[in-house]
Amino acid sequence: MTYDVIVVGAGAGGGVAAGALAEAGKRVLLLERGRPLSFEDVGRDHLRNQRLSQYGNNAGPDGLPLRVLIDPVGARHLLRPHDGGYHNNAACVGSGTRVYGGQAWRFMPQDFRMACTYGVPDGSSLADWPITYEELAPFYDRAEWEVGAAGDGDAATHLPPRARPYPMPPLPTPRQGKLLRVGAAALGWPTTPVPLLINSVPRDGRESCIHCQHCVGFACPTDAKNGTQNTLIPRALATGRCDLVTGATAERVETDGTGRVVGIAYRDDAGERHTARAEVVVLSGGAIETARLLLLSANAQEPNGLGNNSDQVGRHLQGHYYPTAVGLFPEPVWDGLGPGASTATCAFNHGNDGIIGGGMLADDFIVLPIVFQKGLLPPDLPRWGAANKVFMRDGYRRSIKVSGPVHEIPSPDARVTLDPDVLDRRGLPVVRLSGTTHPETVRTSAFMLKRAKQWLRAAGASEVWGAAPGLTLSGGQHQAGTCRMGDDPARSVVDPHCRVHGHDNLYVADGSVHVTNGGFNPVLTILALAFRTAQHITQSW
Repeated sequence: MTYDVIVVGAGAGGGVAAGALAEAGKRVLLLERGRPLSFEDVGRDHLRNQRLSQYGNNAGPDGLPLRVLIDPVGARHLLRPHDGGYHNNAACVGSGTRVYGGQAWRFMPQDFRMACTYGVPDGSSLADWPITYEELAPFYDRAEWEVGAAGDGDAATHLPPRARPYPMPPLPTPRQGKLLRVGAAALGWPTTPVPLLINSVPRDGRESCIHCQHCVGFACPTDAKNGTQNTLIPRALATGRCDLVTGATAERVETDGTGRVVGIAYRDDAGERHTARAEVVVLSGGAIETARLLLLSANAQEPNGLGNNSDQVGRHLQGHYYPTAVGLFPEPVWDGLGPGASTATCAFNHGNDGIIGGGMLADDFIVLPIVFQKGLLPPDLPRWGAANKVFMRDGYRRSIKVSGPVHEIPSPDARVTLDPDVLDRRGLPVVRLSGTTHPETVRTSAFMLKRAKQWLRAAGASEVWGAAPGLTLSGGQHQAGTCRMGDDPARSVVDPHCRVHGHDNLYVADGSVHVTNGGFNPVLTILALAFRTAQHITQSW
């Protein structure tokens, strides 16, 4: 069967593309390497989840291929999907939106103009986007309303005026958020409720949040967390024009003898190979896997990979550094009111003297005790024994974590390539990750860490700790940048409509098109760009 559009990857971008295109009348094939996961499938294992994957993950199929990491000193590491440094995304219908916390931030207008605002640091690949905030704003609005966001637009004073309010009011503020708001007021810092893709009230036939303690990293027991798995993908299927095939691993983008894209070759769970044909192909596998698929799809016209004649596919890999501070308070501050993330300040995203960009700071989702024990203890506390147990019993409930994503400065050497030696079970080269972020990212992180500590002290913390990260590769669950958007094919992979340069019918709808990744969680930008790309496909095809 020949489709109008094949979408590879049923995550944030792919789910939106499939839904919008099917509702526009297109016949769509949606391919996903994972499967639909029920609440019971995801489970509530504190040792195996997308927030702590050291012992395994809860949102992806078995058998994902190894990856190779070349660390900053040149050492080579073979990584399994749950190892640190693998930079794994959830692999299921909905992908990360099945288990994320759903922070629904718009990027700021300045985030699209980083190079002209700050200049380009030596050794970096900092660049401006070819589109503006104003061009994307209507699609931000559409994502907030069609997927479902809760927030307070009047409090978001870091942004231009909105076309309309959020569709739902913000979630209740837990005790930690109330303390942080008092501390911010004492410092003269503005705050805003954290916008969340979570039902604060019943909506679209699904219940509201019940404020449980297992939000980020897990599925929602009332299905109040809004992702593509319970919004755009069901809408696509309801049209009767979308076929969803799960357990489908894409192997290459198929082209004809002239180099024109004609479809996708993929294998099913049993290993059988299939070829699906379409007028248009949309890649939505995430920044790492989309880059890999383009590189695997080399042909006579593009021997280094589709869209890669300028050696840009896989470069500029970004994620987010997360400077993190923990404050210990004299009295318990933990009230168990989930999801937890409630209060943010955007006072330091831009305008910091001597700093390129900045970032957002906020309280966190409720932290699992095992995550607290593994990564958030005071630096001088023993990691085992009686003193550790006493602190966990008492200190866990008296602690607040403040952190936030830093606007990274991209490096052309932070990249995805194909490893020449390691093959997956189907004989294809695995991902090879190498390089680091730019040193300016580390400097910005240190600046933001000081602000986080300052905030906690103003809120009443008696002790504060947290260490700034060193120079490393950043490309985790907020991965972006490997197929960056631009007008110049020599410096980018896709055009301003997210169409791969040199191909009129090959598009990308995921975070890989981000030129920079903002000082915020990027999912709302991925959703908005996917709506915009789907609109362009509908109008062009």
